[in-house]
Amino acid sequence: MIGFRMHCCAARTPLAIALACLFSTPVLAQDPATPVATVVVEGSRPTGLGVADTASTGVVSQKQLEARTVYRPGELLEATPGLIVSQHSGEGKANQFYLRGLNLDHGTDLRTTIDGMLVNQRSHAHGQGWTDLNFMIPELASSLDYAKGPYSAEQGDFAAAGAVSVNYVNTLAQGIAAAGIGQNGYARTLLADSPKLGNGNLLYALELFRNDGPFIHPDGFRKINALVRYSDGSDTNGFNVTLMGYKAHWNASDQIAQRAIDSGLLQNRFDTIDPTDGGKAHRYSLSAAWSRSGDDASTKANVYIVGNQLDLYSNFTYFLDHPATGDQFNQPDRRITLGFNASHWWRGTLFNRPSETTVGVQLQSDNIHNGLHDTQSRVRLATTREDHVRQRSAGVYVQNAITWAPWFRSVLGVREDYYHNDVASQLALNSGTASAHQASPKLSLVFGPWNKTEYYVSLGRGFHSNDARGTTIRVDPKNPDMPATREAPIVPARGLELGVRSELVRGLQTSLALYRLDYNSELLFAGDAGSTADTGRPSRRTGVELSNYYKLATWLTVDGDIAYARTRYRDADPAGAYIPGSVEGVASLALTVDNIGPWFGAVQLRYFGPRPLIEDNSVRSKATSTINARVGYKFSPRLRLAVEIYNVTGRRDSAIDYAYRSRLPGEAAEGKFDVHFHPIESRSLRANLIANF
Repeated sequence: MIGFRMHCCAARTPLAIALACLFSTPVLAQDPATPVATVVVEGSRPTGLGVADTASTGVVSQKQLEARTVYRPGELLEATPGLIVSQHSGEGKANQFYLRGLNLDHGTDLRTTIDGMLVNQRSHAHGQGWTDLNFMIPELASSLDYAKGPYSAEQGDFAAAGAVSVNYVNTLAQGIAAAGIGQNGYARTLLADSPKLGNGNLLYALELFRNDGPFIHPDGFRKINALVRYSDGSDTNGFNVTLMGYKAHWNASDQIAQRAIDSGLLQNRFDTIDPTDGGKAHRYSLSAAWSRSGDDASTKANVYIVGNQLDLYSNFTYFLDHPATGDQFNQPDRRITLGFNASHWWRGTLFNRPSETTVGVQLQSDNIHNGLHDTQSRVRLATTREDHVRQRSAGVYVQNAITWAPWFRSVLGVREDYYHNDVASQLALNSGTASAHQASPKLSLVFGPWNKTEYYVSLGRGFHSNDARGTTIRVDPKNPDMPATREAPIVPARGLELGVRSELVRGLQTSLALYRLDYNSELLFAGDAGSTADTGRPSRRTGVELSNYYKLATWLTVDGDIAYARTRYRDADPAGAYIPGSVEGVASLALTVDNIGPWFGAVQLRYFGPRPLIEDNSVRSKATSTINARVGYKFSPRLRLAVEIYNVTGRRDSAIDYAYRSRLPGEAAEGKFDVHFHPIESRSLRANLIANF
């Protein structure tokens, strides 16, 4: 059932139980005339049995989101099993994402929406699919829906690896007044409430935030977030109109060369080569959503306009290209995005069987101005390129689910997407237009439940759009005598998944998924260079994900996930078959304690395994693991204190690693090839006092 929010989850039991269920006796879960089963809630996570279309879709409840200890807002998305959210620069920059064997950079193949608004920014100055989540206010999240793989007709651009949708509340059960202080210059205040106004409610929220981090040259991250929403009715029968505003500025300690530490050039891992890196950003949006539902049909629509602006300064190679002035570059990006989504779902019969059908349309238009400039200490020295990009897309889809028998249903869908790019570049040779379209069929077969266990076979085609500038490029803007490789406007992806989910043991939910994901090309436009990257090789990722959620008691929940991926190029090349930066092993374990008198708390272990950093796998990163914890005390039903500790064990791991050539002061002109890293945060403590009114 696509086209309205699916309340499903990664159901969970041990692997041995799930496999044993292959030989279990069928149990009829519902009458043949009854369509897909309604959601049943056990504990704090809803069941996916009879609801989910694949083994790797799910929903994370508001209660579960509230229990997570996050250092930065984007880490809330790590509630998605197997997803890693990292950072390789200043806190105001978009996060780095890893999922299903992909280094997703800043969001290339992870479609992210908040309240129906696409967060991924196309043809962005720094990286395709730029996903800046710093405007998100976690306390307003009512749920997080996720779907992995290209198997949902509703999910289009950027969703080949996965899609995450954060949904905001219309009303709060109680007002919130929160104040937090902590080490490394951390301070946060939040005020939010939703009083009655006329026939509806006026939700408002104001967040003030600052954080310097553990760096010798402080991040100086300062942001202000605000939201005002008027809503009338419910999520299924009502409307809302929302204004959001976000503004921030920061300094950045970018990744540093390991040899700079070893040689003593830098004081420690929290030092930096170029202390003038950093940036500023703002995001303002106006959106509206409407829905109407009956017993056998529902319609929903949302429309939005978003104004984004970024001014980013980075220096990754130090003095390699410009020995005298340094290699800092500036990437300004400003845009207006218009979006419209609508869908209609209805229930009926097809071939004399219960049937549910969804049709939908998704429209988006981006008017973008961005550039790439050489700078020194944030002073512009030269221009590599400046572009005005107009990018428009239209997607339509239809999906149908039929219950053929009490133990078998099918979900068949197809979507058609059309893209048109119009680029006006400072260098006329790189101006032009490009268009493309793609049909993406989807199919899932669901068997069961037998003994509270279902089995899934899913396959589908998906895609991500490429940077429009790469679709019209003819020459390298830094060297116009050198031709550049054009990229296709749309990069197809094909996925296959076999899965099982089970709830055989009371309170215990498990999902197991085996998947394969193929891309026609890894060729991307590199915003840092202003040209296309040097590889267009086809790739394949295969892997396994095991996800477990166990409500052991009313006061204790255990959440454990593990994933492994094998990533390789599919062609022969002397350079090697490994894909640099591709994530291999990922694991997480979280224990949440509540309802034991006035005390509550949580502990989260996060493991991010080693990765190949170059194609022949001769240089690899080390593993990263962190433990975060929270201890809280409820003074009364309306007042509580929460103390959060990050990196409890004080590990000195990397948030991210790269291997490339750079030049430090005093080194030879050709520089040196080295591992470059950005450190995880040091052990730090934050205290938050939360009052409800």
